[in-house]
Amino acid sequence: MNGKATAASAGDKPFFARTLRDLAPLDKKNAEALLRELLKKAAEKECSGISALKDKPAAAFLSAVLDLSPYLRTVLLRRPMIVEPLLEMPLPKRLEALMLEIAESTEGDSVTEAGLMTALRQLKLEGHALIALGDLSGLFVTKDTTFWLSRLAEECVGAAVRFLLRDAHEAGKLKLPDPKHPARDSGWIILAMGKFGAFELNYSSDIDLIVFIDEHSPAITDPYECVETFSRLTRRLVRILQDRTADGYVFRTDLRLRPDPGSTPLAIPVGAALNYYEGRGQNWERAAMIKARPVAGDIDAGKRVIAELAPYVWRKYLDYAAIADVHSIKRQIHAHKGHGEIAVRGHNVKLGRGGIREIEFFVQTQQLIAGGRFPQLRGSRTVDMLAALHGLGWISEEARDTLAQQYGFLRDVEHRIQMIADEQTHMLPEDDENFLRVAYMMGYNDGEVFATDFRNALKTVENHYAALFEQAQDLTGEAGNLVFTGDVDDPDTLKTLQNFGFERPSDICRVIRTWHFGRYRATQSAEARERLTELTPVLLKAFGATARADEALMRFDGMIKGLPAGIQLFSLLQSNPRLLDLLVLIMGAAPRLADIITRKPHIFDGMLDPAIFADVPTRAYLAERLEGFLGPSKVYEDILDRLRIFAAEHRFLIGIRLLTGAIDGMRAGKAFADLADLVIDRALQAVIDEFAAKHGKVKGGRIAILGMGKLGSRELTAGSDIDLILLYDHDEREEESDGDKPLPPSQYYMRLTQRLIAALSAPTAEGVLYDVDFRLRPSGNKGPVATHIDAFRKYQRTEAWTWEHMALTRARPVAGDATFFAEIEADVSEILGMPRDTAKIAKDVAEMRAMIESEKPPSDAWDLKLVAGGIIDLEFIAQFAVLTGNVDGPIIAQSTAEVLTKLKPDFIDAATTDSLVEAAHLYTSITQIIRLCLNGDVKREDFPPGLDELLCRACDLPDLERVEAQLGETAKSVRNTFDDLLRDARKQGKSPK
Repeated sequence: MNGKATAASAGDKPFFARTLRDLAPLDKKNAEALLRELLKKAAEKECSGISALKDKPAAAFLSAVLDLSPYLRTVLLRRPMIVEPLLEMPLPKRLEALMLEIAESTEGDSVTEAGLMTALRQLKLEGHALIALGDLSGLFVTKDTTFWLSRLAEECVGAAVRFLLRDAHEAGKLKLPDPKHPARDSGWIILAMGKFGAFELNYSSDIDLIVFIDEHSPAITDPYECVETFSRLTRRLVRILQDRTADGYVFRTDLRLRPDPGSTPLAIPVGAALNYYEGRGQNWERAAMIKARPVAGDIDAGKRVIAELAPYVWRKYLDYAAIADVHSIKRQIHAHKGHGEIAVRGHNVKLGRGGIREIEFFVQTQQLIAGGRFPQLRGSRTVDMLAALHGLGWISEEARDTLAQQYGFLRDVEHRIQMIADEQTHMLPEDDENFLRVAYMMGYNDGEVFATDFRNALKTVENHYAALFEQAQDLTGEAGNLVFTGDVDDPDTLKTLQNFGFERPSDICRVIRTWHFGRYRATQSAEARERLTELTPVLLKAFGATARADEALMRFDGMIKGLPAGIQLFSLLQSNPRLLDLLVLIMGAAPRLADIITRKPHIFDGMLDPAIFADVPTRAYLAERLEGFLGPSKVYEDILDRLRIFAAEHRFLIGIRLLTGAIDGMRAGKAFADLADLVIDRALQAVIDEFAAKHGKVKGGRIAILGMGKLGSRELTAGSDIDLILLYDHDEREEESDGDKPLPPSQYYMRLTQRLIAALSAPTAEGVLYDVDFRLRPSGNKGPVATHIDAFRKYQRTEAWTWEHMALTRARPVAGDATFFAEIEADVSEILGMPRDTAKIAKDVAEMRAMIESEKPPSDAWDLKLVAGGIIDLEFIAQFAVLTGNVDGPIIAQSTAEVLTKLKPDFIDAATTDSLVEAAHLYTSITQIIRLCLNGDVKREDFPPGLDELLCRACDLPDLERVEAQLGETAKSVRNTFDDLLRDARKQGKSPK
């Protein structure tokens, strides 16, 4: 495919001579100032032609772009010459010329790898900026934008591959038949996968590649060495494309879609790959191969591989396992579908409800089902395949047109999100400024109008998606018999249950007879049994669709067994199918949440509020609801009980948002922390008031609770305990409090702290607020539970160990006297900023990590906190950077990932920083879900059935083997960075301040 058709469709006028979309800037004065700066930079770079834009309509467009996109602003101000050719030529023509420049960047004998890396980065940056201008101007529609982005990636990969092949030829590793055309008959096959393969790349996309070797290629001189040779070349290819240099990067590159990535080389012989796909290939791999196409290297050999894989991808008939896999793909969508309103800010445009993935999944599942019989369904482009599905009568004309339109709209939103900072994110910003950047870049002048249109688009997709799957061919047939009377199993009922997906149908029959015979309190009333009997077929079908249906239903049985009454719940589930879907998800994937519902069924009532999925659980949102829930409560015990109820319900609701994909792991961590802050603060107020009634107050007294650990860094999980330090201050002349039973200040605050600990952690009928730990206070368990601020300052400056300063990097005032907070934050910042011996800190950190490894070895590879290269290593890297002055900007109230993004470039290079941040996000996503779903430390083999799918969805990977492979690679990379960093640091002197 080439760009000629696209170029022709875009017109032949010079770009700046066209009528461009009327974009409004956020700040008109800033936009005008930025345009003046661009013209000034252009004059300095001798791009005098750009000055002709000054008073033309195109200038308004360009100034708005500079104001709206910080990324494009940086690029264009640094390289204004990018836009000058557009004064005289059409944009597609300039892009074609740029593609030719990329293709020719490897020509000549003097090209070096470093030189190529520089050239590709600069040319890609130019292409990126030009494509963005075409997109924002309205010249390009979505299909044009994704085509040019894919074409840009293809040319860059092709150029790097040709360079590496020539280099291998000159080194004697290969014997190319035609060195002038090195890719021809080279045997090196580069397949583009996913959006790259389908010409659907997004603006800041990774590129997914699979690399094969044609063992019969004449270029291969030693068949026994070819795997090593091409794997080494592939490793260099990835480095050329994705390593960050002063010029940035070309494309982040992902090779994990290859067969069995945890145990296969980077380049796989075709024969071995075909054996794998035919013998062990998964259905998701069939789905992935729908979009595969050769983009570089030996194109003809790549086409032969695709042809050989066709019978594997396009089966004429589906076996039962394939049908189950298709339903599994569907379940991943249903898991987060349809719970009330949809939040706009913070919504994941790709993976969230009503998002891009829902359209893509529907198309791909129908392709898997029928592509073997209908060649029309074998295309790779989503919109084209919607048309093909309509042509076959599978979807209506209205569904085709509406979904195609919304697909374009959502892809455009995705591109503009990524144009803000060139980040691979799909989340609509939560803050006002960046949210408006997206809205304005979409051509809106009003954020609320955009929000309404965006929400309507998501609802439209979601509604069509549900209807499409209902209309799609029913692969399971009619339900069949469901008879549970008498003591003997009905043979046809056993068959029906087996068809539903139950492996022990006789046990299921026994359980349901128990319900129907009224042997539980919840089923003793005739009305409850009647409702449950009506609900049973729906329940069985829903549980049967889960990964291990028997276990999920047994967990539901345990819940019914513990209910005091059942009529309300059964009626609720009967009238709210979406709640039933959610309950099935919880029972199949999250035994911890299932236990909570079993113990406190009323907590499920919170699910009835449809607004909970529309509202991101921000601090303001939670604070408003807490005030409303507490109401006029004045009695101490009543306040604490209401706090326990509120905290339990909202921990549950935050968890449900995480479970359904409404929020991600990072947002969940902040929400859990915000909830803890608010509840601790109100508990502290109640304790202070209750304590003052007897002992009065200390004149000038101030209290602040310092949150430490995960609370301090706002990374709490559903099951986290909380680390606290209580600091106080008072008028130094006061010797005792002013109440009926006065106490000396030190004793006053010590006893008040003990009362607070009891309020937070004492078990009552409403449960425990939080398990609290005060051991991080000065002198640990040996010191008083309450610490005077002066003692804290002195201890931290003169006596604290390195590990205590490491802990202090995550300290944050969370409750108490707000006027005290700024003072404490200043103290903490000053203590962390003290000059230190880098080598000593490095030695202490290494010894501490070794001690933890010796005393607390990881239980398995999924023990992400303790595993080598896991969460502790990441936290230690961040803390080491803070203590040695290698972090830019504030660190208080920052997560580990946020601290890592601020590492100074002379401390760790940008590429390594990126990989550390990605590791932090990966670990957070997985840890949040595991802690939400499981009680305590559970080994991999004990994961409940639905958890696998949740983890795959959170990582956007197709199966748990891929997740495990990514965890292994990530841990290895983090540990290498940790070791290298500390080894190098021991050679240094004082830390820079």
